[in-house]
Amino acid sequence: METRETQAAALADAISGTLRLARALVLSGRHVDLAGLDADVARLCAACLDLPPAQGRRLSPRLAAILADLDTLRATLAETPK
Repeated sequence: METRETQAAALADAISGTLRLARALVLSGRHVDLAGLDADVARLCAACLDLPPAQGRRLSPRLAAILADLDTLRATLAETPK
């Protein structure tokens, strides 16, 4: 059975994967639709806040990876001709 921590970790990994895939698509000249990403991130934030502090802190590296992936995607979108 999955714990709330493993569910939150899986969601974080899925969001990170989505962001990396979106960047690859942008780099290949494809259009990306990020509708719904904000809802997924909100769900992840709520899940992390719902965890006991020690468990939430263990997810910190995954959250930092999402931030880095978002920054990379943002930069890629800014550099890509429209």
